[in-house]
Amino acid sequence: MTTHASCVVVDRSQVGAARQEATRAAAGLGFDETDAHRVGLVATELASNLVKHTRGVGGALLIRSGKGAVPEVELIAIDRGPGMRDVVQSLVDGHSTTGSPGTGLGAVTRLADDFDVFSQPNAGTAVLARLRRGREAPVPPSRFQIGGVSVAQAGETACGDAWAVTVDSTALSVIVVDGLGHGVLAETAARAATGAATARSYATPLAALMAMHGGAAHTRGAAALVATVDLRSTRVTVAGVGNVAASIVSVDTVRRAASQSGILGHEVRQFREYHYPWHDGALLIVHSDGLVSHWSLDRYPGLPRRDAALVAAVLYRDFQRGRDDVTVVAARQVA
Repeated sequence: MTTHASCVVVDRSQVGAARQEATRAAAGLGFDETDAHRVGLVATELASNLVKHTRGVGGALLIRSGKGAVPEVELIAIDRGPGMRDVVQSLVDGHSTTGSPGTGLGAVTRLADDFDVFSQPNAGTAVLARLRRGREAPVPPSRFQIGGVSVAQAGETACGDAWAVTVDSTALSVIVVDGLGHGVLAETAARAATGAATARSYATPLAALMAMHGGAAHTRGAAALVATVDLRSTRVTVAGVGNVAASIVSVDTVRRAASQSGILGHEVRQFREYHYPWHDGALLIVHSDGLVSHWSLDRYPGLPRRDAALVAAVLYRDFQRGRDDVTVVAARQVA
């Protein structure tokens, strides 16, 4: 999966740069003038809200070019502002808390092909909008919803993290790789390992991880984890090396998956798989060590039911270390 560009928006002067980044992403996917304009309008509304509604705190607009079977631009606005006391009311045209015309989020819901929002009073807001070329329908849904946020360390143009997913009617596999360090050489390592895992189908996470070990041998090395959810066996199988982490979040429990020490591509003393139960309503979270290990969803009631990309974005917003590349992938089973 491609990474997100992160456009910091604190004042009005930065709104135009966010819009330009979004329209460039649209142009790179072959969007025509009408669709690129639609992307620009949504980016402008979301970025403007970061200025108008955060009492000077500002936030960031995350922008990703989705180059899959159905090209799409994904925009996620995140902030730690005062939040919304009534999300439904805030989506109604004419509603405003700042004296503006109040058409911002209402316009976004009409212009976007996918839309979701999570907000808490005094704790901030995350807004998701996806726009597809020609308003094309998305890929037919599977039994899983997957979303992720992957952002390079501030000041870097290359992201040393990479992630990928494979999914069918009964199983999901999530791969997250963290190249050692950051910058171009870390990106090379992460892409080499991910490419080795996705070049063919592997029967188990362990087999995929061992293929990644060979694929990263010519690089500086990486940490990586492969997690597979099998609905037939209601089991999660995890194989990992280094500081990429996986957790299975249920209503009343959080299981942190084990991982082996070592450097993928160089020295791994032992490859092992671990198995965990999977329950209806569970959420799989996989992340690089750009996210702190002590994150929790306890103070976000309702978040696990929102779009998986919003789950990843809120975790990124509130638990990133701030000095490394960050990747967070969330996945849950849907009916």
